[in-house]
Amino acid sequence: MYKGIEIICLAILVILAGQAKAQSKTPLQLSGTIKDVKEGTIYLQRYDNKLFKTIDSTEVINGAFAFTTAVPLPELYGLSLESAGTELQVFLDDQPTKIIVGKDQDLRTAEVSGSKWQSQFEGYKKRANKLTAAEFIQEDPTSIVAAFALFRNYSYDLSPQEIREHLALLDPSLSQTQYVAILKDLATKQEAVLPGNKAIDFVSTDPEGNQIRFFDHLGKGYVLLDFWAGWCPPCRAENPNIVKAYHKYKDKGFDVFGVSLDRNKSSWLKAIKDDQLDWTQVSDLAFWDTEAPALYGVRFIPSNLLIDSNGIIVARNVTGEELQTLLAELLD
Repeated sequence: MYKGIEIICLAILVILAGQAKAQSKTPLQLSGTIKDVKEGTIYLQRYDNKLFKTIDSTEVINGAFAFTTAVPLPELYGLSLESAGTELQVFLDDQPTKIIVGKDQDLRTAEVSGSKWQSQFEGYKKRANKLTAAEFIQEDPTSIVAAFALFRNYSYDLSPQEIREHLALLDPSLSQTQYVAILKDLATKQEAVLPGNKAIDFVSTDPEGNQIRFFDHLGKGYVLLDFWAGWCPPCRAENPNIVKAYHKYKDKGFDVFGVSLDRNKSSWLKAIKDDQLDWTQVSDLAFWDTEAPALYGVRFIPSNLLIDSNGIIVARNVTGEELQTLLAELLD
């Protein structure tokens, strides 16, 4: 089982590595000014699967800065005056781009000029709730902003088949972007864990540091595989509902297996205690790089799967009263 999973993961890494090489790197022509700042440091971050990761920094001298870093373009980047956090999100291309920060020294209100894709990005944010994914893509199928929006904002509500249909609307020139690559992989993974299919095994770490195998917890009834995090308000709001279901049905063949996307162990443990989550909990403490949600094609949390004693997925993303009703039908 594990050897097969390792081979699949290795194949995915090889494919993604090939795609990354196919995206040529181009030196940035990015410069800017920050009013009333004589000196300091500004950080450049690349957007990578929901996270901004610092890739370079430069000094602010007499209020001016510039980056000539060779990076994949066009792409979404972040700028910040602090080593942590992202203050400005900006789509950069191979054209000279200028950023002007006012006397408030707040990058979030900076003026950005020169980048075609940033102008489109700012326009999209103002109209996002008025457009369907297909409508936005069809406005400009060559737009990397459209690929980003499909990945970041629209894919949550799409089935695997619908994801593929929307990807087909994008121009082939976007096939090497991270957004298309991730969505293709996501559609395949989500299709594999639709109700009726076999659950996927994995190993993670419990609060005591023990390695826990998920399949060791199957076979005695129904198990809710629950993806959550202490930093996630909707997850914390849903936890009382799961606690209620657990205590009502734990003696009738119902259990919960929690997988946290936390990064900080103490915050994770505090959330477990505060919410009284009295079932098995594991975490890689790796945020969105956690293995289990990636295997199950999880795009948002809270997210869950109900799995029967034979390891077959019965339902996906059942919350609130829907979870209570389903368990009543199965166990009462």
